[in-house]
Amino acid sequence: MKRIGILTAGGDPPALHATVHGAVVRANESKVEVFGFIKGYSSLKTESCPHVHLNPLFSEIPELDPTRGGTVIGASRAFVDPEDLTTVDQIAERLKKLGIDGLICVGGDGTLNGLQPFADRFPVVLAPKTIDNDLGLNHRNEPDEWERVPCDEAPGYRYRQGPSSARFSLDGMVNYVTPGYATAVYVSVAGVQRVRTTAESHRRIAIVEVMGRHSGHIALGAAYGQPDIILVPEVPVQIPALVERVEKLYELQKNVVIVCGEGIVDEDGRELGAMRESLDPAGNVLLSGASEALRTLLIEHFGDAYFRQYRRAESARAAVFTRKVGHTQRGGRPVLFDRFHAGQLGGKAVDMLLEGRNNAVSIIQREGERGFYVDGYDGNAFRDRWGIIHPRFVHPSFYDGELMRPSQVAVDYMLPIFTNAVGHSDIEAIRQTVFDSGSLFRPYHSVNTDINKRIRYLAPP
Repeated sequence: MKRIGILTAGGDPPALHATVHGAVVRANESKVEVFGFIKGYSSLKTESCPHVHLNPLFSEIPELDPTRGGTVIGASRAFVDPEDLTTVDQIAERLKKLGIDGLICVGGDGTLNGLQPFADRFPVVLAPKTIDNDLGLNHRNEPDEWERVPCDEAPGYRYRQGPSSARFSLDGMVNYVTPGYATAVYVSVAGVQRVRTTAESHRRIAIVEVMGRHSGHIALGAAYGQPDIILVPEVPVQIPALVERVEKLYELQKNVVIVCGEGIVDEDGRELGAMRESLDPAGNVLLSGASEALRTLLIEHFGDAYFRQYRRAESARAAVFTRKVGHTQRGGRPVLFDRFHAGQLGGKAVDMLLEGRNNAVSIIQREGERGFYVDGYDGNAFRDRWGIIHPRFVHPSFYDGELMRPSQVAVDYMLPIFTNAVGHSDIEAIRQTVFDSGSLFRPYHSVNTDINKRIRYLAPP
């Protein structure tokens, strides 16, 4: 194998550069060229097929900085329809013309699904990334637990995870953690900590909404910020129990901080934050109103009179406020844990191509005293009997529904990830860059300005 391609797809978690850099470093050792495709699958779907030579003369380009967030080659949520065989064949032909012997895709479950039509035509592998930490399996037989039932609202089917008889073990998880997750939690924790002081000073109830869609891993990680209540999408919110818990805490300490995942549901399974008239860039129903829905519920329950006992004639609307951590979870410099392991996953992806593996995924595993290590896994082993790859949910043993907090099992899961996740270089970078006086005088220099000069084309654009 002399030349491989790499693309980044879906959202932009912080460690994408580190993954691509790790792949390039490993390719340099084997004297393999690496072409980076601009804006993910979008590049492959055009005749011009814009791309960048990431390691000319087997030396990575200076823009490929593993400490930089985002992705130097851009990303897109565009995927290839597996039923559109004409487009698939066209893409295969373009890669052949470019001399590409194998393709690495950096992405989540959607990207892995998007790989399927190519696997029959040339070698493809995936290096995982997602802040949601939902690409993986709680145990190896988890795909067999999924059930397909007719959809009530529209023609077709919906999928739900059936009961499990598997004995859960942290060592048995497939892809223990995904790069981007640690940085997202780091940002979320900082947000929770800063909101706490405002809630405490003004005797308020703060509701902090974090990302994750239908996975509650980020919300659980926010426990490091010491919120009073955590709500995860996997466990329906019992409104009476929530109200009772909030009331007890407020009367005790005159403030409450709640963290909620954006995909939380009520007792009837309705998504509290679903904006049915709006879709996100991936075509999913936009989840953007969970914190506001909770705020409305609390305001209606407590009313103005309750808070006037404690807050000098201020209204319930003033007493309950919301904050969304939002896209800051995706951006900026990745913390040490993400940078290191992302680079390893990128290198492993190259190794798998050179070993002749196809439709495989590089994963981070963890076992007892051995600690973290990288491995390869069959991509088809993530699929259910209908060929669908589902996001990994928070395992039921991770959540204490009574206390509305992470369980001891979740604590045991998170400790290896976040202990020393932030390195000395991260702290020094903050000290040197946040208040760099030059930032007051220099405009921001976008990496796109330089990378655009390096773009090549298969055909005239």
